[in-house]
Amino acid sequence: MKRSRVLVTGSSGFIGGWLVDELKQHGHEVVGLDKVLPTRPLAMDDSIVCDICDKPALLDAMRRAKPNAVIHLAARTDLNETRHLKGYAANIDGVRNLVEAVAETPSVKRAIYTSSQLVCRVGYVPKSDEDYCPNTLYGESKVLTEIITRDADGGGVPWCLARPTTVWGPCMSPHYQSLLRFISTGRYFHCGRSDLFKSYIYAGNIAHQYRLLLEANPSAVHRQTFYMSDYEPLSLRAYTNALARELGAKPVPTMPLAAAKALAAVGDLVNACGFKRFPFNSFRLHNILTEYIFDLSKTQAVCGPLPFTQEQGIRETARWYLATHTAALEAAHAPRTTQDPSQ
Repeated sequence: MKRSRVLVTGSSGFIGGWLVDELKQHGHEVVGLDKVLPTRPLAMDDSIVCDICDKPALLDAMRRAKPNAVIHLAARTDLNETRHLKGYAANIDGVRNLVEAVAETPSVKRAIYTSSQLVCRVGYVPKSDEDYCPNTLYGESKVLTEIITRDADGGGVPWCLARPTTVWGPCMSPHYQSLLRFISTGRYFHCGRSDLFKSYIYAGNIAHQYRLLLEANPSAVHRQTFYMSDYEPLSLRAYTNALARELGAKPVPTMPLAAAKALAAVGDLVNACGFKRFPFNSFRLHNILTEYIFDLSKTQAVCGPLPFTQEQGIRETARWYLATHTAALEAAHAPRTTQDPSQ
C-alpha cells in the first residue's frame, strides 16, 4: 500500500506509541484515536479523543479524519474481569462500532483488526483460524472480536486479523514492568530448571510487522489471521538472565519446582482471602511453565526480516527502565522548596 493516511485506534497505548512512530518514519500520515491523550510525545499528525464504544462519536471522528486505512489496537487487555463479558465492551461493542464505521467511511481502503493469542488458552495449538479455546473472559471477548470482524467482512474492505503474543520493550505498561522490577530487586526466580521456550515479540518488531501488513498486496493478507511474534522463540530462562545482567541485578536464583508449586498453593489461599494483588499463584505458575511456540511462517512471508534482535531489545529495554526509574527516584527524593514568587 502506498504512503497513506492511517487512523490508529489505541494510539496512546504501548503498542500504539511504537506503531505511530514506525508509520511516521516510513512516510505515512497518522491520525491517533484514543479515549485518553498519550502520556509520551508521539509524532502524530492529528489526535482525536474518542471512545470506540460511543458509536455516534466514532462515526463522526472517522468522517472528519478521512483515513485511507485503519489499524485497530484499542482494547481492554487485562485479565482482571471474572464476572461479566460486558466488562470487555471495547473488545465487543467497540469492534462492532468500528467495522460499521469502516463500512460507512468511503475513504477507508484497508483495515487491520487486533485480536490476541489468548483466543486459545496458553499451550493450546489451534487447528484452524476459527478453532477457539479461551480460558478467560478476556480471551472470550477477543473471540468475539474475530467473529464480529468476520461476520461483517471487515467493513467491506481488504482486512486481516492480528494476534499479538506477549509484547515487551521500552514504554511497556506497569503490569509488564513488574517483571523488570522483580528482577532488579532480586525477587524474581526461575521455577525449575527448564528453558521454557515461548513466542514473545519485541515492541519495535511488532510495529514493523503491523506496517508491513498494512503495505502488503491486499491479496496476500485479505481475510487472513497472523500471529505477531519474533520468528525465533525465546528461552524464558535465558531472557530473564540477560535482563538481570543488563539491569545490574543479582543473578536470578532457581527455585525447585516442588517448592514453586507449594508457594503457588499458598498464593491461591491468599488470593481466596481477598488479597488479589499477591503476585504468585497456580494460574501464573501454569502460564510460566507452559511452553508455546506459534507457526510464524505466514507472518514471515509477508513481513520479512525483523529489524531488532533479542539482544538489542534486551539492552534497550534495560536502558529505558533504568533511566525511567532513576529519574523517578531522584524526583521522589529531591528537596521540596517553597519559592517566593517575588524573587
